[in-house]
Amino acid sequence: MYSFAERTLSFKSYESCDRVCIKKSVVVYHHPQNRNQPFDIKGMEGEIVAIVHEWHGRPVSANLPVLVQFDKKFRAHLREDEVGLTVES
Repeated sequence: MYSFAERTLSFKSYESCDRVCIKKSVVVYHHPQNRNQPFDIKGMEGEIVAIVHEWHGRPVSANLPVLVQFDKKFRAHLREDEVGLTVES
């Protein structure tokens, strides 16, 4: 089991506004065009909006700490191993 300090150190490679791509199969049920139906977001690209470390000023150890915005109406919380940085050309 990782301590809170160890988990927060592992996120140093990601920052807000980084472009990321989903590299594992992640099924969501809240996609705007496929509401209440399984939708796999593997391969989609988005932007990191936040990395959740605290809530109301208190430290938390979130299970899905990386918040990624894909388009205006679709955001998802993901684990660090589910996303990878996109190489910009």
